[in-house]
Amino acid sequence: MLALEERFMIREMYRKGVSISEIARRTGRDRKTIRQAVNAPDLSPPKQPRQVKACKIDPYTPYLEQRIAEGVLNARKLYGEILAQGYPGKESKVRECVHARRPEKEPTSSIRFETPPGEQGQVDWGYFGFITHHGHTCRLYAFVMTLGWSRACYVRFTISSDTTWFIRCHLHAFAERREAFPSGSSTIISKVSWSGVTLMGWSIGILAFLTLPM
Repeated sequence: MLALEERFMIREMYRKGVSISEIARRTGRDRKTIRQAVNAPDLSPPKQPRQVKACKIDPYTPYLEQRIAEGVLNARKLYGEILAQGYPGKESKVRECVHARRPEKEPTSSIRFETPPGEQGQVDWGYFGFITHHGHTCRLYAFVMTLGWSRACYVRFTISSDTTWFIRCHLHAFAERREAFPSGSSTIISKVSWSGVTLMGWSIGILAFLTLPM
């Protein structure tokens, strides 16, 4: 009896055009045995298509699709609805069903805000942990100004983010400037509360700086 590997080898040689007599000579087998191996049916039966296992949620999928089409995308709510109908599965399957059928959000377009060269810059502070400065542990900040037209950045590291440093960094950033859009940090914005009402406005130091002739 031929081993499985030998049967494969014989069939491969025959497929490549080697005659039965030559295969018998190479393998030392009888030509009748070689002919039987060549004419035998496929060595491995064809694989049967895998049957898709039915899921517990399948009978409730049409109802979920109808509710999703109506705009109901809350998986927990839908889970409660089919649970009342006898659904025996888990909520996670409902979430998967909703996620797969959730309509894609249409991309929103925005108008790019363009400014002339040298017209405006955006300003913000960054925080980078602590450093040792003259034997003292200090917070490390970064003043960042980004030009609106070229997107070029000016960065200056400081150990303070108070109004004095804020103004100093502006002076270092530009010898001539027109407008800057700072973030709403406490360095720039002051808050005053009176009778339960909070008023917000420019800090005194920033107002003095903005009135300087440029």
